[in-house]
Amino acid sequence: MVSEKQFKESLQDGKMIESVDEMTEGYKDALTTILISSGDTEYMSAPAYYEQSMQAPSLNARTSCVSVIQDELGHGHIAYRLLEDLGVSREELIYGREPHEFRNTYGFDQPIENFAELVTAHGLWDRAGIVLLGDIHENTSYAPWKRALTKVSKEEQFHLRHGKTWMSRLANKGGKTKQAMQEAVDWMFPIGVEWFGMPDDQKEHDDQLEYRIKGKSNDELRQDWLSRTVPMLEEIGLDAPAHYDEESDEYVPEYDWPVAFVEEDKDWRFDDPISGSDMIDRWRSRGPANEKYVNMLQSGEVNVPA
Repeated sequence: MVSEKQFKESLQDGKMIESVDEMTEGYKDALTTILISSGDTEYMSAPAYYEQSMQAPSLNARTSCVSVIQDELGHGHIAYRLLEDLGVSREELIYGREPHEFRNTYGFDQPIENFAELVTAHGLWDRAGIVLLGDIHENTSYAPWKRALTKVSKEEQFHLRHGKTWMSRLANKGGKTKQAMQEAVDWMFPIGVEWFGMPDDQKEHDDQLEYRIKGKSNDELRQDWLSRTVPMLEEIGLDAPAHYDEESDEYVPEYDWPVAFVEEDKDWRFDDPISGSDMIDRWRSRGPANEKYVNMLQSGEVNVPA
């Protein structure tokens, strides 16, 4: 009988897992947790993106936005399908939970209220998603997920290009259009910083790393995102509350996070720091659009904007 310690060591040495029969209960629990979060995030991005996709400024833009939504639903399906192999009901995941029980990232509980916010979500949040999934694709010990992510990674690259193209196009218009872009970045960028979870020094353990379900820590993933996102924003002339620090050779936020967020105003209180546990409580309480977006998914009904 292989001990849990020996099992983890074999995974760190490169062992790949193909089926439930090869897993310990600890591995199965850690894999289930991250797959639910991943699947929920992909699924919930679809209703979050929907209304403003229908308001895109041209038919070509609308077609691209709808393609993103189609991809996201497909990516959610992949995660839920893998969960079925672990004994979790896809039907229950989609239709059997209350809105607050979904475990998507916090950004997709916020209302996206204009086209500037939509393309900023593609440019910033989809970039966070590909950082996470790219790490899993490269490093995961769960072979079925690794194979499935080959398709996902290619499609996510399209989302990034779409987001950056439109962010740049709108920012270059100047005036109120650029102002709308900057306002979107102002509230959406800090959500990207939070996207990767608790700071490493506040985590007591990380089973997903020990089981090599993912390869990088929260702070390593966050740094990866910052190093891609801050230069992109600088390139298109938008300000980010972060900068490159030569001494540490890292990109660092220009505020001590986590901080309080006033959802109704989409306003970060950078002078009001909170604890990591307070941040987790905010996530678990869900955001103002949570019920609306889950109801859209579960009912299959949408109101097409005029």
